[in-house]
Amino acid sequence: MSNERILNTLRAPHISEKAARLAESNQYVFVVAPVATKADVRAAVEQMFDVKVEQVNLVNTKGKAKSFRSRAGSRQGKRKAYVRLADGQTIDVSAKA
Repeated sequence: MSNERILNTLRAPHISEKAARLAESNQYVFVVAPVATKADVRAAVEQMFDVKVEQVNLVNTKGKAKSFRSRAGSRQGKRKAYVRLADGQTIDVSAKA
């Protein structure tokens, strides 16, 4: 898998309280491309972070309905990947560049 495809597949780590709790049990959350498959996410995480992935679950979240100046609208939805790593493997998603 090329570096360009890896960067297109994994958009960003998803940072939240739930994601922090899951990180304690060796599971990490990433925002991924809408067309990404489980195999794409597995290959991208294994190559980018040099770890062994055990399981990948994908979730499509619907955007919230919001109003702006009395006009109805909605925020954009996103696709998240929950990635479980093998025992003893870790990823530092909060590292600063």
